[in-house]
Amino acid sequence: MPEATTACLRRVGSNAPIDEILGIMREDGGVIVEGFLTSDQVARFNAEVEPALSGIRPGATVDDKAVKEFFGSNTKRLTNLITHSEVFRKEIIDHDLLHGLADAIFLEECGSYWMVTGQVIEVGPGNRAQPLHRDLENWYPFIGMGPSGPETGVNFFFALTEFTEENGATRVIPGSNHWPDYEDRGTPAQTIPAIMNAGDALLFSGKTAHGGGANVTTDFYRRALSIGLSPSILTGEEAYPFLVSMETARTLSPRVQSLIGFRSQYPIGNPGLWMSDYRELADHLKL
Repeated sequence: MPEATTACLRRVGSNAPIDEILGIMREDGGVIVEGFLTSDQVARFNAEVEPALSGIRPGATVDDKAVKEFFGSNTKRLTNLITHSEVFRKEIIDHDLLHGLADAIFLEECGSYWMVTGQVIEVGPGNRAQPLHRDLENWYPFIGMGPSGPETGVNFFFALTEFTEENGATRVIPGSNHWPDYEDRGTPAQTIPAIMNAGDALLFSGKTAHGGGANVTTDFYRRALSIGLSPSILTGEEAYPFLVSMETARTLSPRVQSLIGFRSQYPIGNPGLWMSDYRELADHLKL
């Protein structure tokens, strides 16, 4: 079994050049970007999602044992954040650094990309470590392609509270994006905790083995914001055009409308997908 290539996750500031940030992510599989969000943005976002999050019961709602283990017995997940939070739809998902990084990752290879999910993940006391996995497993054929396959997605994983090893910081196996066999998800002993302050973000590849850590505290609720982006030729986890009202969609910037499927997609080598009578969807929707 391959070993992790580094003993820690490298860190850069939010003012670091995009090439530097992505160079580390591609080499190590993940990189921590410090101060990605301001403390004010974190506080306002947390306040906006608190009412909806407090009404959610922890754990999965299905009977499948593996799914229950993956979602966690004391973990809450809040989705459809475009609807729940103005800070999310106007500031976080429209953040210049997020789009600058995503453009550099996807545009040359894929041509267009969108958000497959945006969710708050709150890991409560006593929650066990999540099974290690790669996000590209959502699209099964890419597992067999290994490291030579295309980038199926990246995750911007924002700390909304302090992340410590004790409270369940996400654990990553640096270098696992280069392993030849993606059926090999590694072992907990190979993982490195992503220690972060609120507002920091862990940017990692869909090829990187990772999982939520165990929360061994008695009273701390570790909260994160996960934003997954993928080429728009791949089906997302959240069907935003059926979840977000047209009234809300009209208030969004064009690039956010595109991220959530209210505009047509233009992958390389294709005249357009997600269209209406072969015309731009935004024209049909009068956006």
